[in-house]
Amino acid sequence: MFSRPAPLPIKPGQESVWGYPRPPRLEHCPKQIEIVFNGVAIASTNNSYRVLETSHPPVYYLPPQGLRLDLLQPESGQSFCEWKGVAKYYNLVVGDKVAKKVAWYYPTPTPAFAAIAQYVAFYAQPMDICSIDGEQVTPQPGGFYGGWITENIVGPFKGEPGSFGW
Repeated sequence: MFSRPAPLPIKPGQESVWGYPRPPRLEHCPKQIEIVFNGVAIASTNNSYRVLETSHPPVYYLPPQGLRLDLLQPESGQSFCEWKGVAKYYNLVVGDKVAKKVAWYYPTPTPAFAAIAQYVAFYAQPMDICSIDGEQVTPQPGGFYGGWITENIVGPFKGEPGSFGW
């Protein structure tokens, strides 16, 4: 049997991932998002969306016009999210460095997530830098999930040891 962990205490200006809804919520994010890979700026936007889901740090979806699309190569395979639909993947190729299946997008998401059609999310771990308003993010633990942790996001987070079944 699995039990829900106790949320960590929050300070003013912080959000607990245990206050996020299930099913997840989509919200516009006007903060400046930047990503650097192999020394090259691959993303810069202040017009993203974030998905908020219980126990997960936010996942940020960036508009195509804020990305270096020429550096993304479609990758075979797909996955399914019960809330957003079928996701497809990209590899990122910058110079001699390749990050496989490092980004994903929903070509035709469910109606509740229609705003993120063709928007792209990135795993933070393989990047040189992923930042939100200048703060470098920490990747969601576990390697499977794509959430970005900042100082204002409090867990515990899905993906940490012992979190299977939350």
